[in-house]
Amino acid sequence: MSESPGFNTLQIFQCNLTLSDIQQNLTSPADLEMLATSTQILTSNPEELTAENVTAAAEIANTLLLSANATESVRVAAVATVSQLLNTTVSDDTEENNTTLGLTVTLDQLSVNLSLSLNASQSQVVQPNLVVQSAQISAAQTQGVQFTSLRGTSGSFVADRIQLNTNATQVVVESGFIADALIYVRFPQAEGTKGRQTDSNISLGFVLYQNDRFFRSKLYTRRRATIRVLSASVRGREPNVVPQHVEMIFRPRNISGTSLYDFSCVFWNYSQKDWSTSGCSKGNTSDGLMRCFCNHTTNFAALWSYRENYEYAEALGVISIVGLSLSILGLVVTIIYHIKENFFGKSHGQPSNLNSKLALLCIYLSLLAFIITFLSGVQNSSRQIDTEVQIHNRTNDILNSDERIEPDRGSCTAVAALLHFLLMATFMWNSVYSTQLVLLVRSMRRSLPTHWTPLSVTLGWGVPACFMVITLGVSYRVDNPLGYRQEEFCWLAALDKNKQFNFGKPMFWAFLLPIGLILIYNIVLLVLTSMTTCKVEPRLTSNKKSSLSKKFLISLSLAVLLGLSWTLGYFVLLSSEKTHQIFSILFYICTTTQGLQIFLLFTARTRAFRASISRSMRYISSVNIPLTNTKYNLWKKWNTWNMSQSETYRDLSDIEMTTSKTL
Repeated sequence: MSESPGFNTLQIFQCNLTLSDIQQNLTSPADLEMLATSTQILTSNPEELTAENVTAAAEIANTLLLSANATESVRVAAVATVSQLLNTTVSDDTEENNTTLGLTVTLDQLSVNLSLSLNASQSQVVQPNLVVQSAQISAAQTQGVQFTSLRGTSGSFVADRIQLNTNATQVVVESGFIADALIYVRFPQAEGTKGRQTDSNISLGFVLYQNDRFFRSKLYTRRRATIRVLSASVRGREPNVVPQHVEMIFRPRNISGTSLYDFSCVFWNYSQKDWSTSGCSKGNTSDGLMRCFCNHTTNFAALWSYRENYEYAEALGVISIVGLSLSILGLVVTIIYHIKENFFGKSHGQPSNLNSKLALLCIYLSLLAFIITFLSGVQNSSRQIDTEVQIHNRTNDILNSDERIEPDRGSCTAVAALLHFLLMATFMWNSVYSTQLVLLVRSMRRSLPTHWTPLSVTLGWGVPACFMVITLGVSYRVDNPLGYRQEEFCWLAALDKNKQFNFGKPMFWAFLLPIGLILIYNIVLLVLTSMTTCKVEPRLTSNKKSSLSKKFLISLSLAVLLGLSWTLGYFVLLSSEKTHQIFSILFYICTTTQGLQIFLLFTARTRAFRASISRSMRYISSVNIPLTNTKYNLWKKWNTWNMSQSETYRDLSDIEMTTSKTL
């Protein structure tokens, strides 16, 4: 027959109580249980607590745990309150730090005395973020004690996954289980009959903290790592029950996309109010566990550092390499032809379009330099993955941070800065050229003022240089280069630690935003130019289709020259999964072949270039290379006696000379 459902004893709470009110009413032993439960309820939302609330709650819990009138339920409620305080995220506060640190001393005392007060050999209080384990053991019946916290699915502490082995000769984890935290305390072995007293008992206490919230360190900066703190306390009447050896195992909490880099075995020094390595050493981490050894008992931890597992960019795709190679070839031919025709040709010395010639040449040069730099240096040659991991270093020094960042080696940052400058310069010269074109076309002038040349040079090269220098100065640090550039490839930083686009990174405010404004400006100038060139004059009798095609080619050429294909990159960023791949393919094809497009539209289509190529082909075909040929006569002579044969070769010219002499 199943049991009928039951209810706990009805309790009445005063809902208008505050933590300050509870602090003032702790003197009455009759209300301790109600006050302890009320404190637990008031701290049930730790993310809403302030530093003053945390300080008050910690003082209340400390008083309840030290009270001689506290019952088991009062202690459980107080430990639950402490467990909830471990989830608070208040800023650093001196008074709160001192209070919570004092609470850890009280918990150590509770862990040793809990089983004594309950007249039990073992006793434990388990909360999601805190475990208090107490045991009374006969000194003659143990060689060592092992306290183990096994891994669960939720990450919180659960009673059935907390184990205590009171007679362990060595560290052992049962098959099929994974230990997240473990401490083994070994005692000196008895020497004959003069060993430990048979009636001597050992009081042991263990406290396991889910994190280091109560242990605020100034030496070690923790950002994302979870540091478990494990306390061991031993008390006995005989001096030879002092632990001989303490061994600990900590399993680092997995952080997505990272791996263990190094760790330190430390204990909390209450006099220094910080971590210390005195008397502790570290072992190997071949199986991903952090092993620590100490010669004393106190609050232990393993401070560990991680490094990002970067997914480095693979070799450029075939489409990119072919497109960029063709762009290099097209730009080289375009630059040679442009310099030959405009600076050394017939038009040399005509100042009417000198500014346009200079602007076009700077566009070609900056784009060519960008493509060559991109192909040769965009892939990070000094990868962090190639650096040696330091976890095998046995030197037990306190780490200064949980995040390992390799110091900058310089080459990748230099490439990123150069790419930033060259691409900005390309777009700036595009704008300078389009501005010149609009001024000339709409004003119907043949030349611009003389001051325009130094002004365009200042804008074309000076503004990109200022952008690059300011970006470096604001976001680059030698010990943290990833604030400026990416690690996966040599370009401006764009993502945060969670691989989400960050608007505070240089990729947005130093590149996407200014380039977007430049592209909008270029589009406006293209529209103005197209409106002027596409006006239909009714008195003209030229072929309408031919006229429209020429005007279309003019607009297309300007769009290519102004780099408007880069607007597809913004569609790639803003598009959904369905259209993302389409825009990506279009973006790669249009941008990687931009140099080839410039060659086809601005060089290959010109009459002078085609005439030059035609002359070169006629010259090559007209060159006669003298050829000589020699004829040989072959006959065989047979020796009828030994059936052997021989072959003789003679030049036919020699035969002809001999014949002529005979005649």
